[in-house]
Amino acid sequence: VQLQASGGGLVQAGGSLRLSCVASENIPSYNIMGWYRQAPGKLRELVAIITSDETTTYANSVKGRFTISRNYAKNTLYLQMGDLKPEDTAVYYCSARKRNTDYWGQGTQVTVSS
Repeated sequence: VQLQASGGGLVQAGGSLRLSCVASENIPSYNIMGWYRQAPGKLRELVAIITSDETTTYANSVKGRFTISRNYAKNTLYLQMGDLKPEDTAVYYCSARKRNTDYWGQGTQVTVSS
């Protein structure tokens, strides 16, 4: 399983970004897919996950601002981020769980300036 994340960058507070994560296998192969982030000096934390039945879960800090979705035809996971805040600055990682094994992408940097 390979995951390739992209879409990070530098954005001003209040702006938007969309992260993409292309998976090497068809989306139904994965039980759960999600986005996590890690800020400097902090532990990696969950941002949003989506399960095989399309149930979504968000961290309280991003509810109402971020949306996780998938495109089955493109084997791609997305994270639409809006109303970005400086505290959203982090390296964002996509993840996929298959048969109780978690796989990780390489991370994409998101920097939000105030």
